[in-house]
Amino acid sequence: MKHQPTLDGRVAIVTGAGSGIGRATALAMAEAGAHVLGVGRRRSALEETAALHPGIATLAVDVRLEQAPELIIGAAIDRWKQLDVLVNNAGATARVSFHEVTRRRITDLFDLNVVAPTMLAQAAFPHLRRTRGSIVNISSTYGHRPQPGAAHYAASKAAVEQLTRTWALELAGDGVRVNAIAPGPTESEALSMSGLTEEEVARVKKEQAALIPLGRRGRPEEVASWIVRFADPAATWLTGQILTIDGGLELV
Repeated sequence: MKHQPTLDGRVAIVTGAGSGIGRATALAMAEAGAHVLGVGRRRSALEETAALHPGIATLAVDVRLEQAPELIIGAAIDRWKQLDVLVNNAGATARVSFHEVTRRRITDLFDLNVVAPTMLAQAAFPHLRRTRGSIVNISSTYGHRPQPGAAHYAASKAAVEQLTRTWALELAGDGVRVNAIAPGPTESEALSMSGLTEEEVARVKKEQAALIPLGRRGRPEEVASWIVRFADPAATWLTGQILTIDGGLELV
């Protein structure tokens, strides 16, 4: 019989849950039976996510804040008394050329894409150890494929992939699994929020689709389904892996 991922009774935190892959992941996990805390900066966007399923609760907070890990983990523990899954999805895309990048832009990017998920994982660890839970980090095809014009975004995602492998070794003795999903270009608000104009976003999307062997950008639910599989308690011997879901982009 084919195994269907189930998260019945589990508690999951999903950052960046207000749109795109984060919203799709919160919904997919709730549909798999989990209690989900969706985290993001925009309260109205989170409310739209929560309206999709009664199993989704929300917390509006910027994950970069020093107090954010305590607030986020505390909210989940206060509500459900346990934590089984942390999905580090919140992140930003930045398309800035070598000649235009600034120290502030680099610092901001790494603060969100590398520092924030690290501190949240650290705060989550004692609870994940008790439940022998898992961490799923969200990388990108560009974590291991060069992206001219966005070198520091790619570098931040390469850091996420190395964190995933190293944490997998460090936390294995405590029964905590750590894996990552590396999506290719996926329909979301990331490009619009990176500072590009509508015309530039349309052009980039068209260029990306033309490069992808399967001929299109991904859909958030296509990525979310694999995040649920990685979080599935039945995946008890899977750790330290990075799964690329990009329509074949990394092959070209």
